[in-house]
Amino acid sequence: MPSSPYRRFLIVGDHVSGLKDAIAAARADLELRLVRLKDVTEDDLAWADGFVGFRRPSTRTWGRVRWIHSIGAGVDGLVLGSEFPATIVLTKTTEDFGPAIGEWCVARALAENQHLAALAEDQRARRWRGHGGADPIMLRDQRVLILGTGLVGQGIARAFGGLGARVDGLSRGGSSQPGFRRVDPTDRFEAVVGGTDWLILAAPLTPATHGWLGRDRMARCGGAYLMNVGRGALADESAIPDAIDRGWLRGAALDVFATEPLDPASPLWGHPKISISPHVSGPSTIAGTAEGFLRCLEALEAGQAPATVVDPKRGY
Repeated sequence: MPSSPYRRFLIVGDHVSGLKDAIAAARADLELRLVRLKDVTEDDLAWADGFVGFRRPSTRTWGRVRWIHSIGAGVDGLVLGSEFPATIVLTKTTEDFGPAIGEWCVARALAENQHLAALAEDQRARRWRGHGGADPIMLRDQRVLILGTGLVGQGIARAFGGLGARVDGLSRGGSSQPGFRRVDPTDRFEAVVGGTDWLILAAPLTPATHGWLGRDRMARCGGAYLMNVGRGALADESAIPDAIDRGWLRGAALDVFATEPLDPASPLWGHPKISISPHVSGPSTIAGTAEGFLRCLEALEAGQAPATVVDPKRGY
């Protein structure tokens, strides 16, 4: 096997020992060092050619690192809030989280439309409401509007489209994508949001999308149900409970938050029309994460640009 220009890698995270083992099994020629994020030192970065992780360590510089590979769908934890060196190649995993996140979103929509929470409460109270009390609502012909039309957005679109929903998208450029009836530029939100049943945030977190769904946009949602599976900071979390109380939103299912874990004191926990899950809608797999890293490594070793190279200024 030819010598790789990238030989030494930091595998960084609290639960990534399996990733280190999978990479070592495939490439015994590499030197791998497993480090928890809070324990990464300047010496580690001075040793490494590459950094494999999800968030930036609290070090002053990236040392001699020449390649950073994100093991998540987004790279905001690595690039936002700091100057990213032009000398470093940035890539992300090839793993497609769209199918899993699509199922998560459909599960939340079905739970609402089938009144599962109310029926569970009725069962606990031994209460029989009979016909008309909790009649199901069909997803067929309901309208879904998804912010973000990449792999995650497309997976969500397929899941809802398979049940007969009408799925539209919003993206920076507004170019057509598989699974969507139409895609509009994000600046047409106010013009196209009318009649939306399910508003789903699935965009990467960038300077342009930070706080995208603020109070003013919530006020124009017309009672849509909000789901956030992208990043918590895509929305103004503090405005969501009031937006529901005012009828701008009819409820929310949130899987991501600006600060994680979510503060126990957050009012989001206690609102009766907000459903919370702990960032589990699109879990990474060891096999998928290792494969994504190895594909990028093979491309770099061949002198090619990996398919998932990221522009750090754009954030995708």
